[in-house]
Amino acid sequence: MDDRGGGSFVAVRRISQGLDRGNNCHSTSAEVVAGSAAWLGRSLSCVCAQRCESDAHPSFDLTILQEECLQRLQNRIDVNYDSSLHEHQEALRALWNAAFPEDELQGLISEQWKEMGWQGKDPSTDFRGGGFISLENLLYFARNFPKSFQELLRKQQGDRALWEYPFAVAGVNITFMLIQMLDLEAVKPRTSVGAIFLKFLAENESAFDLLYCITFKLMDHQWLAMHASYMDFNTVMKATRHQLETELLQEDITRLEDLPSYSLLSR
Repeated sequence: MDDRGGGSFVAVRRISQGLDRGNNCHSTSAEVVAGSAAWLGRSLSCVCAQRCESDAHPSFDLTILQEECLQRLQNRIDVNYDSSLHEHQEALRALWNAAFPEDELQGLISEQWKEMGWQGKDPSTDFRGGGFISLENLLYFARNFPKSFQELLRKQQGDRALWEYPFAVAGVNITFMLIQMLDLEAVKPRTSVGAIFLKFLAENESAFDLLYCITFKLMDHQWLAMHASYMDFNTVMKATRHQLETELLQEDITRLEDLPSYSLLSR
């Protein structure tokens, strides 16, 4: 990624990883750590939430199929990135090849990774915020919507800020935000948005990955519309979440492809 104007790479580190599923009170939080001296002391935070019994939302009954699909997705969410696993290593290599097919990767630890918008030369340290699923999300995006993926990676569209958001770390933030927004670490959804999503998930097991792609493109769209710069990232994420929730709650939405923001994606 073009690190113009001395821009900083940031990394998301999850401080509290979810809850004991079924508890009445839990919190999730994230810390975004600035990777440049220019930003030290001005750290950002991901869009996060804290819920207790006093603000409890109504729960929604699930079909057996929805319960099974939710459990499989939760199993994915629970997998940490493990740099010692061959499968995880190959997924990381596949991501590089999809992003920069013209450039040979020198190693899983390499300065080259900064070009994608990781904090340093070892992207595995940044996956701690979103787990292995955040890598799977990026890889799904690259393979299924390569045109949009490349446009965002290379910042090819719009009037860009001098200091841009780092592509890869933004992707980890999006994974983390969606898990929170959809309340995916609960036994069953406690919001209408979460319940609606599980209907889509029961029809398409790739629904979370697809929603990720929609959200990433929507975030970039909001970024450009708001003429945002590096320190506006959290404001843009909040606006993106609000827009996404609004679209999911529209009565005529019967699948994710019906979302207005889906039209922003290009294959």
